[in-house]
Amino acid sequence: MFEWTKKGLVFDTARQGVGGWMRHSALTPTPYRLDDELIRVYAGFRDADGVSRIGYVDVRADDPATIVRVSAEPVLDIGRAGCFDDNGMILGDLVDAPGGLHLFYVGFQRVARAKFLAFSGLAISRDGGNSFQRTQETPILDRAPGRSTIGAVHSAMYENGRWRLWYAVGDDWETIGGQPFPRYHIRYAQTADLTAIPRADHVCLRPQGSEYRIGRPRVYRFGGRYVMYFTRGNRTGEYFPGVAVSDDGITWERRDEMLGIALSASGWDSRTLCYPALIRRRDKLLMFYNGNDMGVDGFGVAEARVSHGDGDADVQR
Repeated sequence: MFEWTKKGLVFDTARQGVGGWMRHSALTPTPYRLDDELIRVYAGFRDADGVSRIGYVDVRADDPATIVRVSAEPVLDIGRAGCFDDNGMILGDLVDAPGGLHLFYVGFQRVARAKFLAFSGLAISRDGGNSFQRTQETPILDRAPGRSTIGAVHSAMYENGRWRLWYAVGDDWETIGGQPFPRYHIRYAQTADLTAIPRADHVCLRPQGSEYRIGRPRVYRFGGRYVMYFTRGNRTGEYFPGVAVSDDGITWERRDEMLGIALSASGWDSRTLCYPALIRRRDKLLMFYNGNDMGVDGFGVAEARVSHGDGDADVQR
């Protein structure tokens, strides 16, 4: 589909971050167009204890390796003690919709007899994305049969008064080298009311072969088709993106050979590459992504050129 050219580690959190709550990592970097000049990359930044909070890095749209601004404080802090998001959060998606800029996020909670629980919350900004307020202190996508441990929204589209949601669901754990790792796959649901997401949903993708997890779905429309970028993990330690295509956003076909990007020979993205998220900039597509150890160093960017005559160039969210 596209051939990507890497531009390197754009934001080195330990070196360019503000310290304290932004000590290291930039989990699931998610770009949002502020205007024609600036792209804001929201991400989950970790403190010294590994607890992540949502903040942002503004980069130049015409040169995304140039940092313009870094948020001094989180735009969304961890939840109240005992709530589902009291031990950190990662970005799910950002959607402009009636009522403001909707931020879907995944909150983490530590519990005694499982590694963690991860469920989806919603916060809304009415000041252009500088701060967000939770709509509720409980998840909008919570526990249900088949998702006892994970319910993580990572793509949302608002169309004709309805929300289309793609998310990862987890119900058990895979033991590798004596350590538990979450098992999950990708599902889809739609609703007119985010406070009443139906339990009835559709399976989009399940792990194949040696894979035990497939998640972080990012869904786009390229011309008349839907394309999903996701991240998959297998029992030998590979953690790498894949691609699927669909005519309706519900029934998907794996097309991993279309990814067009590979591990580097050395450096920050030489062992793993994960969580790609795309945004259009005139005749280019930009891919923001994480590298080794799920983004411990920060985030990088890659570019692909598109032509106006190419039907695939009409990327929409």
